[in-house]
Amino acid sequence: MQNNTSPYKEIKELNEPLITRDYLAIERTRLANERTLFSYIRTSLYLVTVGTGVLQVAHKPRLKILAWVCISVGIVIFCIGWLRYLQLRKQLHKL
Repeated sequence: MQNNTSPYKEIKELNEPLITRDYLAIERTRLANERTLFSYIRTSLYLVTVGTGVLQVAHKPRLKILAWVCISVGIVIFCIGWLRYLQLRKQLHKL
């Protein structure tokens, strides 16, 4: 079972003002979150592109199935990446 507590809960519980180091850490985390989203997008685009390419040249039913699997998995990966990005962004905005 996954623990849904925020990793930033400890920072908020201190009730101390954030110092420059804390702001920089939050900014690094925000940038890392964006890079991770871009990697999800890149991976999903590769899969969709491969699936589309295989559909263009596929003459066998098994290859068409593989192409649709690649396209479907690419869409799912994009959705997972987007949801994870939004979750972390929401947690960062709470700080």
